[in-house]
Amino acid sequence: MKQFSVNFYDSSSVVHPFVEEIQALMAYRGLVVQFVARSIKTRYKRSILGVAWTMLNPLLTMIALTVVFSQLFRIQIENFPVYVLSGQLVWIFFSTTTSSAMGEMIWSSELIKRIYLPKSVFAVAAVGTGLVNFLFSLLPLSVIALVLGVELRSALFTWLLTMLLLSFFSLGLGLLLSTATVYFADMLPVYNVLLTIWLYLTPVIYPMEIVPTQWHWLFRINPVYYYVEAFREPLLAGSIPGWGTWLPATGFALVTFLIGWFVFTSRSSEYAYRI
Repeated sequence: MKQFSVNFYDSSSVVHPFVEEIQALMAYRGLVVQFVARSIKTRYKRSILGVAWTMLNPLLTMIALTVVFSQLFRIQIENFPVYVLSGQLVWIFFSTTTSSAMGEMIWSSELIKRIYLPKSVFAVAAVGTGLVNFLFSLLPLSVIALVLGVELRSALFTWLLTMLLLSFFSLGLGLLLSTATVYFADMLPVYNVLLTIWLYLTPVIYPMEIVPTQWHWLFRINPVYYYVEAFREPLLAGSIPGWGTWLPATGFALVTFLIGWFVFTSRSSEYAYRI
């Protein structure tokens, strides 16, 4: 007489996609490194200037903005070139990482359909690539600051915390946007338009003081504003930002990351069929 074994399905042993994606990402961390290396090599492989362009691009833009705003608009800010360049570097990191996270999900659709890999690897690699490019860009910022007599003080160590928080915020938003891009193909061009508006609502190239008081609330609800301020103050004032900057910056980073990770992982099983 045959004996049949009965297998019981234990729902408690099933790992939630939120945790499963983290475990898979840790297992595939080497792939993240490879994607970052590929992005850096691809970007500079046929470039005459190579890595130097990462430094020259914001530097040339800073020169143009300094001439326009300090001369034509008569904006008087001490060490205005450093003011512009520091804000610009933060903005470039944020805008490029979030846009790249969206683009990589679409451009890597064939890879996603053919093999298994954690879908979050593209957004994480975009942030990693942004951090590498950001480190390159610190060189012209440091040179300009020293030439203009800006003292580089110990408060600059808080940049590590600023970039950590900005990375989590950018990753969370990048994951949300990547999810939207899977279902709505027009999200990337729409987001690029929104980025332009967002830039003008962030004091990257102008001081907040020239904005009428009744519009200051727009800055208070703008997460990037706090990261720009947290990055600038240690450089220009030589002081550590206060809790009025750190608390919102931390709150936006954690909430955006958690929501982005939850939404992204909850839908990750559908991406291969919808891209």
